[in-house]
Amino acid sequence: MIRNVVLAAALALCQLVPAAAQDRPAAMSQGQMDRLDRDKNGVVDRSEYQAFMTKAFVGLDKNKDGGLRSDEVAQALNAQQFAATDTNGDGNLSQSEFLNRVMADFKAADRSGDGSLQ
Repeated sequence: MIRNVVLAAALALCQLVPAAAQDRPAAMSQGQMDRLDRDKNGVVDRSEYQAFMTKAFVGLDKNKDGGLRSDEVAQALNAQQFAATDTNGDGNLSQSEFLNRVMADFKAADRSGDGSLQ
């Protein structure tokens, strides 16, 4: 389960590139979309994505100190991505920094602007 959380977080944290004909990131498979679509309506809305990524943060926080160090997210983020997400430059990703990043990626992937990925 933790491995699945790490994988999903990795996909979400990497810069999302919208698919040409769809409103979902090219890096996210249909199976991953299905896992995030909690109400099974065929789309992943902002609240579903945020709820999943909030849980992903907790799962990635191996030492349970409320922040993510680079070694805790090494499978998901390279040094440049970590630095870009660490907006205050303290070497630790707060839950706020983490969620700001993944939700910005969600917004960028939502090409239709309707608050969902299809």
